[in-house]
Amino acid sequence: MPTSFMTGSVVGKRFYRNATVRRADDGNGWTVMLDYRTLKSPAKRPLKLPSRALAMAIAAEWEYQESDGIRPFTMPLMKLACTALERVPLTRAKVIDNLMKKFHQDLVFCRSPADSELTIGVHQKQKQKIDPILDWVNTEFGFKPVVYTTFFGGRQDEGLTKAVETVLKKATDCELASIDAMAAAAHSLVIPLAIFRERLGIDEAIELIRLEEDHQVDRWGLVEGGHDVDIADLKVQMSSAVVFLGLSRGM
Repeated sequence: MPTSFMTGSVVGKRFYRNATVRRADDGNGWTVMLDYRTLKSPAKRPLKLPSRALAMAIAAEWEYQESDGIRPFTMPLMKLACTALERVPLTRAKVIDNLMKKFHQDLVFCRSPADSELTIGVHQKQKQKIDPILDWVNTEFGFKPVVYTTFFGGRQDEGLTKAVETVLKKATDCELASIDAMAAAAHSLVIPLAIFRERLGIDEAIELIRLEEDHQVDRWGLVEGGHDVDIADLKVQMSSAVVFLGLSRGM
């Protein structure tokens, strides 16, 4: 993706009146029209989308741009669509490899020690909130996850690793782009997979991601302009990826 799609920059004045959708010329998928122009990707190819619902949502992002400029940072679905349609097909193996490299240090496998006054509260919350997800992993993939208390992580069973990798390899480009985006925001692959398999909702997922930090906020207080901005950013990143996933399936 161009840098402009990752920042708060303005890339030019609005050059169209209306954003609409229509069937792709070959009848396979949907495209967004900016007046009479077919919306194109950064590589100058028509942006062909898998569902009408996703096309309409991306058209809405373009429709609500201000007349004084296009603000790509307000179009997270457009960004994800470009990633799914252009980057993922070319780098699929690398995307999966990067996800699997971080799998063993997954957030849900790391447990705070129970023998410290500073961490006992977090440990108890992790057992309450995260243990059900570990049970789901065991049921879903047939292998019991290894839980560790060291910063450097542990090593999951090879069977579990291969089972998770197989799910990623079978995912569509849109699904993989969504999982990758959620994993980057969550510092977890298990949480996006639980969303992907409809085991977790967005609010539950955010609670799990922020479990330790929210405990610290409860203990020491909220830093305005710091914690609150981080929370808002996490919600935007996770929510847009979840919405993209659902819309790409036509939901």
